[in-house]
Amino acid sequence: MRKIYIASDHAGYELKEALVPYIGTLGFEVEDLGPLTLVPEDDYPDYILPAATKIATDEGSMGIVIGGSGQGEAMAANRIRGVRTLVYYGGNLAIVGLGREHNDANVLSLGARFLSEDEAKEAVALFLATPFSADERHVRRLGKF
Repeated sequence: MRKIYIASDHAGYELKEALVPYIGTLGFEVEDLGPLTLVPEDDYPDYILPAATKIATDEGSMGIVIGGSGQGEAMAANRIRGVRTLVYYGGNLAIVGLGREHNDANVLSLGARFLSEDEAKEAVALFLATPFSADERHVRRLGKF
């Protein structure tokens, strides 16, 4: 069973709480890396960096990080070698599939202030179900990182 690490900040806390059980229903093992209670003054790097580190060191795992826009969370996660984060905050859902297929993204960063719970669930389901294409051109490009 593939492991999914999830973390948020205060702005993403409510959405994270909704997604943890949902991801379990999709057949994944979920580890919630916090916050475990709403902390209105928290700082997203305190949760996102440890989550990204776990994802980078646990081969085959993936992650979901959540904040207000998802942008800062993606920037923090991408600081960890081996993490490739894509950001989704609404609009054309195909970007989520392409991020997996072409870029082998292993983290999905969600902008909670721009997504409904149903939109977030749809993005998560697509992200977790879409494999990396492993086409030579994409492997070559990733190798240049």
